[in-house]
Amino acid sequence: MLTIKYLSEHTEEAIRRLAIKNVDARESIEKILALSEERRNYQRDLDELLATQNRLSKEIGALMKGGKKAEGEAKRNEVNTLKEESKTLEQKKNEAEEQMNALLVLLPNTPSETVPKGKSAEDNVIERTGGVMPSLSSDHKKPHWELAKEYDLIDFELGVKITGAGFPVYKGYGARLQRALIDFFLDNAREAGYLEIQPPYVVNEDSGFGTGQLPDKEGQMYHVGIDNLYLIPTAEVPVTNIFRDIIVDEKDFPIKLTAYSACFRREAGSYGKDVRGLNRLHQFDKVEIVRIDSPEHSYESLDEMVRYVETLVQKLELPYRIVRLSGGDISFTSALTFDFEVFSGAQERWLEVSSVSNFESFQANRLKCRYRTEGHTELCHTLNGSALALPRIVAALLENNQTEDGIVIPAALRPYTRFDLIPRP
Repeated sequence: MLTIKYLSEHTEEAIRRLAIKNVDARESIEKILALSEERRNYQRDLDELLATQNRLSKEIGALMKGGKKAEGEAKRNEVNTLKEESKTLEQKKNEAEEQMNALLVLLPNTPSETVPKGKSAEDNVIERTGGVMPSLSSDHKKPHWELAKEYDLIDFELGVKITGAGFPVYKGYGARLQRALIDFFLDNAREAGYLEIQPPYVVNEDSGFGTGQLPDKEGQMYHVGIDNLYLIPTAEVPVTNIFRDIIVDEKDFPIKLTAYSACFRREAGSYGKDVRGLNRLHQFDKVEIVRIDSPEHSYESLDEMVRYVETLVQKLELPYRIVRLSGGDISFTSALTFDFEVFSGAQERWLEVSSVSNFESFQANRLKCRYRTEGHTELCHTLNGSALALPRIVAALLENNQTEDGIVIPAALRPYTRFDLIPRP
């Protein structure tokens, strides 16, 4: 959530930067600032009334002690009138504040100056590419959903029977590959200095609000109505909320955390060939990295996170590209995002496997996450990234490494799978 201080001191800058996200924010920001001024005026009048009440209360005591009961009663009636006026002012102040906050939470984060202008993903900018593109023969160029069935790795139909579409069942080598990837990602994160966390998979409304899923994306989350809890769409939500209502010591920066979790997303409206197989699921596994840092260091941290995720796809020997998201594709909460995509040999398309983002102080303001510096507190910056999401990694590994003998496992992953090859049935 953007701060009133920023919007009042940098109004035109905020409007200009939000226009990069294709948001015409002038009317909303002007309403927010007008309500903020209204709230301040009510607060000023309320403070004056309370000061008058306190003064009169002291005078009443002195008059009563001096035997001037009639004058004391008159002032007491005056105080009662002021109390009623104070209640009215308090109510008006609260109403102005509620209206202001209702508009404020719907305002997206301002993008970094380095975010490319654009209307959609078509305007994203490729930063760099790496890896070797797969060269598959016509005999061994099956998409992963056919390989999953042929090798009995993933049963999509059984998932439909048990739960519904988008909830696959992993079997045999497929289940072992999943577990191996989770351990591989967690071990790499720990070696890179991230503290492992095992978070809850459901969160309350305050947590959803803190990281920006609420009120913007409640329709994309599974809601447990009877308990008013939400299944997490990513471990970012519970892990970042560890720091809700916390003041961090500056000396503790950067705070680096990692967590594995199952992730749950309704993905309402998703259909077509691009969601087939593992391309888009309602439940999937992911290892997340989260950082809490100072404003001065957060973009250096973002670069470090991008380089770290790049080492993972390099170790898995996957062809990849790093994409800077344009204003038309960047999320509601992000100031700057880099997506990682790997090439899927049989589908002959790029698959997104990670987003690494700096939210600057946007989440921290919602979370009330601050740090202490030179005798006062400032808002932290929060960052997170997928490191990595499993489904499309698995899809690319299966498709790119299919051979006459079976599916070859990348060398870096073999200590975790404990097999070099998924043999042809």
